[in-house]
Amino acid sequence: MARRRRRPLVPEARSGLDELKSKLMGTQTGEEAKFEAAKEVGVPLQKGYNGRLTSVEAGQVGGRLGGSMVKELVRLAQEELKKK
Repeated sequence: MARRRRRPLVPEARSGLDELKSKLMGTQTGEEAKFEAAKEVGVPLQKGYNGRLTSVEAGQVGGRLGGSMVKELVRLAQEELKKK
């Protein structure tokens, strides 16, 4: 079974990742972005306990956020390479 890491590899990156997440989803905070993504895909995510969500539902939220973040990071890296 694969190990899941619930924190960034570099702890100092947390604020930057939260900022990117909120920017991509158009919210004030990274926490709000999670709920916005859940609403967009129709997942009943609530504050507090969400143990009744299926793994598919949880994956839809995480995949939406993570996929958007990766695309944006790749775009930013490509822009940096063009500058050089």
